[in-house]
Amino acid sequence: MDGPGGKLRRVRERLKLTYRDVERASRDIAARRGNSDFQISLSRLADIENRRSVPSIFRLYALAAIYHLDLHEVMRWYGVPVEELAADALRVKLAETHRIDVTPHVPVLTSPGTADQNFDIRKTTYLNGWSPQWRNFPLQLMDGAGRRQCCYGLVGLEDWSMFPILRPGSLVLIDEQRRKVARSGWNNEFDRPIYFLEHRHGYLCGWCALDDGTLAVQPHPASQKGPTLFRYPLDVDVVGQVVGTAMLLDGKTHSESKNGNS
Repeated sequence: MDGPGGKLRRVRERLKLTYRDVERASRDIAARRGNSDFQISLSRLADIENRRSVPSIFRLYALAAIYHLDLHEVMRWYGVPVEELAADALRVKLAETHRIDVTPHVPVLTSPGTADQNFDIRKTTYLNGWSPQWRNFPLQLMDGAGRRQCCYGLVGLEDWSMFPILRPGSLVLIDEQRRKVARSGWNNEFDRPIYFLEHRHGYLCGWCALDDGTLAVQPHPASQKGPTLFRYPLDVDVVGQVVGTAMLLDGKTHSESKNGNS
């Protein structure tokens, strides 16, 4: 089976492009971008197609543009699992709460097998033995219906401020359209809006109260922490409201964490 170079060669031949055509097109891209790294010489193209030479990110971009290919798909040909970027990022454990700028890959949900495997998401369901395509199903649920202005954040491993509602390590979905701090409209702590905020030294999650230019960020009482006060909007920015979460339940309690037990 052809490797990525062979696939690129077949695409070029199907488009009836010569080596000289590709070189000329890449030269035009390099001129438009003001960067000669996008240019692909005849010898370099021959190496990419026939000698398993791996193109630089600039040349890979140029080839994808010239051949009208999806750049992520071409990267997959070279063994770069673009769809797993968010998953790999989440495996890098960071202590600080932070925003995630890589979007988790959310597959289109289709039935993984026969019709009797369909299920009602309103009911508790056991998914053992289902197709691997369901491994990102929590992200599909988090993505919500019709939300376009959403981003993701990760509660730091040492951030217990909203425990037990949000455990350390929780992945949170943030609706960037909900930036106005609500003053009422909830009946209990689970209904009260949680906001994801950016300040000069990082990020944090919490309940918020805004009064006369002062934003009070209130942690959960179980954290045994007091509110943090910011001048708003000078010292803090409301990224958005937390509207979804996925978390691992490792059984560790706040007191165990403080005592250094595992």
